[in-house]
Amino acid sequence: MFFERRNPSQGRSLRNWFTPKKEEGPMRVGGQAVIEGVMMRSPHSMAIAVRKPDGEIVVKKEGLKFFSEKNFFFKFPIVRGIIGLISALALGIRALHFSANQALPEEEGKQEISSWAMSITFGVALSFGIFLFFLVPLFLTKGLKWFFPILSTSGLLFNLIDGLIRLSIFLAYIRAISFLKEIKRVFQYHGAEHKSIFAFEAGETLSVERVKPFGYLHPRCGTNFLLIVMVVSILIFALVPHHLPFGYKVASRIIFIPFIAGLSYEIIRFTDRKRNQGGVRFIIQPGLWLQRLTAKEPTDPQIEVALRALQEVLEMERRRI
Repeated sequence: MFFERRNPSQGRSLRNWFTPKKEEGPMRVGGQAVIEGVMMRSPHSMAIAVRKPDGEIVVKKEGLKFFSEKNFFFKFPIVRGIIGLISALALGIRALHFSANQALPEEEGKQEISSWAMSITFGVALSFGIFLFFLVPLFLTKGLKWFFPILSTSGLLFNLIDGLIRLSIFLAYIRAISFLKEIKRVFQYHGAEHKSIFAFEAGETLSVERVKPFGYLHPRCGTNFLLIVMVVSILIFALVPHHLPFGYKVASRIIFIPFIAGLSYEIIRFTDRKRNQGGVRFIIQPGLWLQRLTAKEPTDPQIEVALRALQEVLEMERRRI
């Protein structure tokens, strides 16, 4: 792992450097918008590019080796999704930690955010998310029993209302934070990430001018994943016997989260492979609509940062060949 600072490289096409085995399919590249930057990751590498307040682009890059590669069990469907989610969360924390410190104004005596502080902040945010999106809807639905007695007898209707409330809270939350100035910029970097990945997947030259025409809504996106989680949770929680005590229902909302995440991962993986088929395009369309809240049209400098991260991570993969 090391840091590197230099002027952004000229546009170049890197797609033809990769010749994966036919059965493996094209190499997957994913990403994440961070504070004033973008993190890109490939199967074995990660690069984070952040624009500092003085305009300089600073890059952090490192090789990746996941423990899931050492155990065949972790490659099973659903299990690999759970492991992948844990890995993505860990990388996301590190990327946000780096970007937050780099985006701080250069002031004499400034104090960087510690790893512990970032981890604790993320842990609190994750706990709050579980509480807000999984437990609050359950308690609200329970309260509705006083007004709609049928919810006490119909497990299907109870879980349907629970799911609709969960989805409504999720959409309202996304809409609310989109008005924050800092979040708007993160959403623009999100769009820059998508444009860059689209260009790479199309085999296009990785320059700002050639990347700009591509769309900023991508079917293999974390926003799509979250929406699928919301829908899948309705189906999974409907399987919990309705006659169980309320405390068991509360526990089920937490216990089943890893399974729901793993199943949602398999769904988004499948829809991405089949996204050009008519029926699958219909399935992923709601996720693309939702992305209009979390991804915005980026500026040229923001695309430049995303491309820098992508070029660096592809260069690391090329050196492995």
